[in-house]
Amino acid sequence: MVKVVGIDHLVIRVGDYERSKRFYGRLFSFLGFEVLGDYGDQIGWTNGTTRFWIGEADEEGKRHPHRIGNIGFHHYAFELESRADVDALQSFLEKEGVTIVDPAAEYYDDYYAVFFLDPDGLKLEGMKWGERTKGGTAKANA
Repeated sequence: MVKVVGIDHLVIRVGDYERSKRFYGRLFSFLGFEVLGDYGDQIGWTNGTTRFWIGEADEEGKRHPHRIGNIGFHHYAFELESRADVDALQSFLEKEGVTIVDPAAEYYDDYYAVFFLDPDGLKLEGMKWGERTKGGTAKANA
C-alpha cells in the first residue's frame, strides 16, 4: 500500500509578486524559514520540513481575485510550538500592519490560533493544539 508520509510543499500564485515576496519574506524570516530557491519568477522558503513557494499569477488569474468561500484554497495553518508563539506571531503581524481576521484565542478545546490574510486575501493561520493535554509538547507539559 502507498503511504503519504507528509506534505512536501505548497505553491500559491499571487497578484503582485514583489509585494508578496516582501510579505512572505518577513513572515517566514520571523517563523524561522530560509530561502530555499529564488528563480526570479518564483521563490520558496523552508524550515527543513515545510516548504512554501509563491509565483505570480498569469493575467487571466489576476482578473479573478481570491475570495474565501470559492472552490479551492480556504486557508493554510502553520503549527507552532506553543501558545506563546501564537501570541508572538500576532504581535509581529500587528507591527507589520497585517490584517488579522480572527485574533489569538481558543477556537476549539485546546486549540489556540490566530488567523490573518496575505496581500491577496489568502487566509493563513498560526496555531497550537494539544498544549494542555497529553498530546502537547514536552515543553508544554513540563
